[in-house]
Amino acid sequence: MPVLTRLIPSPVVVDIRAGALDDLASVLADQRISSSGKLAVAISGGSGAALRKRLAPALPGASWYEVGGGTLDDAIKLADAMKSGHYDAVVGLGGGKIIDCAKFAAARIGLPLVAVATNLSHDGLCSPVATLDNDAGRGSYGVPNPIAVVIDLDVIRRAPGRYVRSGIGDAISNISAVADWELANRERGEDIDGLAAALARQAGEAVLRHPGSVDDDGFLQVLAEGLVLTGIAMSVAGDSRPASGACHEINHAFDLLYPKRAAPHGEQCGLGAAFAMHLRGAREESALMVQALRRHKLPVLPGDIGFTEDEFVRAVEFAPQTRPGRYTILEHLDLSTDQIRDAYADYAETVSR
Repeated sequence: MPVLTRLIPSPVVVDIRAGALDDLASVLADQRISSSGKLAVAISGGSGAALRKRLAPALPGASWYEVGGGTLDDAIKLADAMKSGHYDAVVGLGGGKIIDCAKFAAARIGLPLVAVATNLSHDGLCSPVATLDNDAGRGSYGVPNPIAVVIDLDVIRRAPGRYVRSGIGDAISNISAVADWELANRERGEDIDGLAAALARQAGEAVLRHPGSVDDDGFLQVLAEGLVLTGIAMSVAGDSRPASGACHEINHAFDLLYPKRAAPHGEQCGLGAAFAMHLRGAREESALMVQALRRHKLPVLPGDIGFTEDEFVRAVEFAPQTRPGRYTILEHLDLSTDQIRDAYADYAETVSR
């Protein structure tokens, strides 16, 4: 009897633990990644320099490339610099911007990508998407999943706390995103992939309900695993649907309307998710999100990240324009400006009790 299954695009190696960087060379020597040791390593100009000094002796065949920022131009320049090197693989070593640039560059020159994350700011470290700033603001570009993911919890603990906590908001927002996907399935007949939805939802629930903090290795482990599982969920679905609903539309609206004032991605997504759950009438779930966000020192009101009520209302009103064709609670309710203002007032009153 034939076994009917499907292949799930996922990394061949996922190493999440304290001290993982000490074994990076052996991970990269895997025959599926690099048999010759010829690697192109993309790093930032800041923390990347210290990591290069630490890792270079164990990677004698590597070439090191400093990435200027997180723009599309930076990623293209990186790809152009790497394409004549005859490498086996690209290693993105750093935060989200470095890894996204490395993912785009690796895809452009047809090489596998190893993601070595130095913070947990969002779920892009293992996703099939590279988010890069461009002339129009910010764009999402489809890329292959990383072939390997390495996260050293000792390194994560030394990252700026705000950027680690940001990943909490991004992971928790999965719950709202999956609820939006289910809404689109009910109202519009949109296909929903049950496995992708399960992976994303359980990743969010694990982070939401874990009693630890960013000072706790056990919690960091769950957060890192949740972000990796979210990336795999997006690969299973074939797009960002399991992790991107009204929460991310609101985030994108902040980025586009207030580009010089926008907060970290996960902070805006967490706030957007709590508000979106309130809008859909899931008051207990919204309250649980607010409780968790507050416990991890993440924003629950726009004022927490420097925005006024009017600016938040404008962002929510603009949000559906950021993802044309995506159906979420915002498109479903189709609220007027005054209705958004009333809904926000009710949310703010509930949060302040």
